[in-house]
Amino acid sequence: MSKPSTDPRARMGALAFALAGVLFVVYEAAAPRLDQTTLEGAESWTSASWSIAHIAAIVGLILFPLGYGALRGHLEGTRNEKTAFAAATIGYIGSALTISYYGAEVYGLKAIGQRAVEDGDATMAEVGEAFRYDPTAMGVFLIGLVLIAVAAVLAAVAVWRSGTLNKWSAVPLAVLLVTMLPQFFLPHSGRIAWGALVTVASLWLAAELWRAPAKAQERELQEA
Repeated sequence: MSKPSTDPRARMGALAFALAGVLFVVYEAAAPRLDQTTLEGAESWTSASWSIAHIAAIVGLILFPLGYGALRGHLEGTRNEKTAFAAATIGYIGSALTISYYGAEVYGLKAIGQRAVEDGDATMAEVGEAFRYDPTAMGVFLIGLVLIAVAAVLAAVAVWRSGTLNKWSAVPLAVLLVTMLPQFFLPHSGRIAWGALVTVASLWLAAELWRAPAKAQERELQEA
């Protein structure tokens, strides 16, 4: 009996999840975590590591819903396709809203930090903090994070019911993305640990998708 072929759509999703996971630990490890109410903190906004970290987060947030879209492709024609489609759609919206905040942190805070360093003015750090904690900015960021969490849970449900992937393989990633907001209040070491767990969880789901057999819908119909 010939070995079933793998699903190229699922493999694209595997690559997206794997890269996203790696980028999230880069984000947590690379970002300076100095007291950002000080001149040193403002100076950290101008560093290459600050930009690299937040750009890594931006790209990672783009890749997660791309992975959900590939999952939808793998489940095309099955009763779980709509759930995966909802995960991708909600994930895109959530990532877009969250990225708007990260973009402001990369570009806006860099400009404020440069001015603070040039003038030797520590009070500019207060401007940066006001910029970051503006109610509109925080509201958009919070909505984005909630939608990211919802998308991850929906993707986990689709994987659980798929019949072609290990049903637990998307659960750890969903749990971690649900906790994306509270992890911001952890110390730097805790945030790095969270990022490392996201990497491990993403790689597990990626491995499952990489091995996923083609024509999931035909097998499901046969087993129904």
